[in-house]
Amino acid sequence: MQNDQNPEEPQKPETEKDENKESSLVNKIQELGQTNVASMENSNIHCITIVGQIEGHMQLPPQNKTTKYEHIIPQLVAAEQNPKIEGLLIILNTVGGDVEAGLAISEMVATMSKPTVALVLGGGHSIGVPISVAADRSYIAETATMTIHPIRLTGLVIGVPQTFEYLDKMQERVIKFVTKHSNISEEKFKELMFEKGNLTRDIGTNVVGPDAVEYGLIDEVGGIGSALRTLNTWIDENHKKEEDMIQ
Repeated sequence: MQNDQNPEEPQKPETEKDENKESSLVNKIQELGQTNVASMENSNIHCITIVGQIEGHMQLPPQNKTTKYEHIIPQLVAAEQNPKIEGLLIILNTVGGDVEAGLAISEMVATMSKPTVALVLGGGHSIGVPISVAADRSYIAETATMTIHPIRLTGLVIGVPQTFEYLDKMQERVIKFVTKHSNISEEKFKELMFEKGNLTRDIGTNVVGPDAVEYGLIDEVGGIGSALRTLNTWIDENHKKEEDMIQ
């Protein structure tokens, strides 16, 4: 009887597990430039980043840094359904983008039952403003800015009164959402939106961090520490409420 296992046969230098581990390490170095990456798998806070340009129904050129709404919306649904996720952190550094896609994300964030905190880093411009104010509490870095300007329309434009009415109604949707979910008045927001001389070759206002808080657009100047502290406080309060209900 022939023995299939040859004890003298040398073992392979790397097992399949080792190869996968090495491949994962190479990917981390290529993607992030470092070997050790903090794991978020066991965290009870889900982090969503909205960066670059918010992509809507039209696909943007490949060289553009984009956030696709069809990627963000399923994440929000999963965070709402997952019992292990107890809070949501939204980090923004966006130039804006598609109005309807931005409003869709904003409505999803605003209607979540779990605590949500938004943090504006770098910029939360244009349609990024509604997403910023949609969270239960919003923070902005001291050096971050938010550009408030009227709605733009790209592509084929028909020169009829209906085109203006369509733009005006879309703009009203944005104004109502922002004023409903922040402490800024409609009059002040429109004043910033139609300001002349503030932006080069454009109308609108570029609002810096402390000014955004002063206008009531954002709740507080702060960073990642403040945002996570607020989320953890709300999560602890929810735990206490659940314990009281059980007792």
